[in-house]
Amino acid sequence: MLTLETRANYATLLDAAALRPDDRDEPVIIFVATDAAPITVTRADFQARTRAYAAGLARLGVGPRDLALIAHTQNLESIYAFWGALRMGAIPAMFPTLTEKLAPDVYMRNMNELIARSGVRLIFTSDEFAPVMARTATCPVVGSSQLAGLAAAGGDDFHPHQPQAEEVAFLQHSSGTTGLQKGVALSHRAVLNQLASYSRAIELSDDDVIVSWLPLYHDMGLIAGFIQPLVQGVPLILMSPFDWVKHPALLFRAIHEYRGTLTWLPNFAYNHLARRIRGRDLAGLRLDSMRMFINCSEPVRHDSHQLFLQRFGAMGARAEMLAVSYAMAENTFAVTQTPPGRPPRLDVIDRRKLEEERRALPAQGDAATITLVSCGPAIPNTQTQVLDDQGRPLPERRVGEIAVRSDCMLTGYYKRPDLQPFVDGWYLTGDMGYMADGEVYIVGRKKDLIINAGKNIYPQDIEAIVNQVPGVHPGRAVVFGVPDEREGTELIAVVAEADTEAEDERRRIARAIRQAVVRESAVTVSYVKIVGPKWLIKTSSGKIARAANRDKWLTERRT
Repeated sequence: MLTLETRANYATLLDAAALRPDDRDEPVIIFVATDAAPITVTRADFQARTRAYAAGLARLGVGPRDLALIAHTQNLESIYAFWGALRMGAIPAMFPTLTEKLAPDVYMRNMNELIARSGVRLIFTSDEFAPVMARTATCPVVGSSQLAGLAAAGGDDFHPHQPQAEEVAFLQHSSGTTGLQKGVALSHRAVLNQLASYSRAIELSDDDVIVSWLPLYHDMGLIAGFIQPLVQGVPLILMSPFDWVKHPALLFRAIHEYRGTLTWLPNFAYNHLARRIRGRDLAGLRLDSMRMFINCSEPVRHDSHQLFLQRFGAMGARAEMLAVSYAMAENTFAVTQTPPGRPPRLDVIDRRKLEEERRALPAQGDAATITLVSCGPAIPNTQTQVLDDQGRPLPERRVGEIAVRSDCMLTGYYKRPDLQPFVDGWYLTGDMGYMADGEVYIVGRKKDLIINAGKNIYPQDIEAIVNQVPGVHPGRAVVFGVPDEREGTELIAVVAEADTEAEDERRRIARAIRQAVVRESAVTVSYVKIVGPKWLIKTSSGKIARAANRDKWLTERRT
């Protein structure tokens, strides 16, 4: 196991347990799907397939240090292509595929900007989308059938690349309409350092079984639910995110059948599981084997955890199984982690002092409160501090920008010398938060902060209220600030998606939103717009793009 004690035995990711010559019948991945037999990939299978895909990429003209984008639906093909690229010395990068939810012209405009900036050598995608992408892409686009055909010729002419520890292993790309060109370059050394430290933080052992539905273009899915088990030699039970969204009980069936112990979930997934799984789909399933459900990548909500426990407590879900990690691609993955065996700490703080003074003080008496969930302490070899607007360290319970320093940081943004990620060796995250008793609490993004009548309003707090209003499609609301010269402050605007087109019903929902927000936060909403499906702009990874929706709202108001 790649703990801090054994880290010296690993030089690069090609020392991964999945690529070792011993125990060739040991399962590496078990791919599960709804209404299909599971596919078991042994070490022998994995090594043969990744070697063949490496040879196939070479036959397409890809060489060491070339950048290869994998914009494919999540299945074993994309996995073999990623590890094949690693083995032959190319730099792979998982990327969201073109789907029916994304506008092809916008997707390809961003893709071509990335190709131009980063010098992409080749894009690997599905047969379905290859012709669409090839029409406008400025580099070769290869579909599944073509690469599989070249791989079928075998890997006899494959010549493995022997990388140095400091070489870039792969890229992780930021999501967003303007962030697609920011490729987070991670060296073999940085990734191995992260895995060693994180293994200790979660007490990873040979008895663990990781279960994941997460997309591999996101750091949580790529590192925690993919790179980590294959490098560490921990069994991985994998499924498609598209399959899981439609059939969420698939995750629990996999945990039950394979005695899963670890899984990572964004906060919305706790609500999705609790509200979408039918009772008959849970018959006979147990969750007792689990050590941790780790909440990561979105603002963590205590009520989501409580909803999850209420729905699945009878199946063996317990409070001490719920954990939290604060993570980012620039640190490879985890910055903090709840220690195993205990629930995350809760901090009930005075809402007024948070909004007006940027202090996170425990609530007293009948003061209005807000409950924040701890992200846990920093993992080994990672440090955090909180800085004020002038870059000076703040004491505990003072809100400022979170800064991180570690031995698993990015090398830099790939081919972007204009972007310098470090200030005196610290990475400024753009996240606002505070420290309390050695643990990190996140309150929002610095760039999204709304200052309304002297109060610091964090949009996700208001969005959480709006998403609970009957008639609002859960997860389809965005909140942003609008400068107002007459009022001399930022006013608050809400755009929420509803499933009705009836104007009287939309007016009722808008009134309910205003009432709920003022009732639960004492904040007055100035503008509410109720929209239908597909109005809201999302990033390539499916998140609602706050700035883009603000611009769209302003444009519509002017016309």
